[in-house]
Amino acid sequence: MPLTQTVTFKTLLQSGNRLQVPKLVRWQFKMDSNQTLKIGLHCPNAYTVTNQSFYSKMSKDGRIFIPRLILAFFQTKEKRDLRHYVFEVTLEPV
Repeated sequence: MPLTQTVTFKTLLQSGNRLQVPKLVRWQFKMDSNQTLKIGLHCPNAYTVTNQSFYSKMSKDGRIFIPRLILAFFQTKEKRDLRHYVFEVTLEPV
């Protein structure tokens, strides 16, 4: 059963530029890994542009890969490590 409404949650950036969708969210909406989602990212701690969105699919283990171009918008000139920032993620059905 695909996702039918907008879901928002907070998470940290994992290794390999991935975000983990919480199990409770996946179970509550019975999310499939073959559904295309519009993913919105908001990082209130970043010093640069903090709102970005892109389209992607979730892998079978519940992770979403973030393209490097999207992450480049969140980095500053000092190239700080983004793994210490909390991202607010919004998942929307397409």
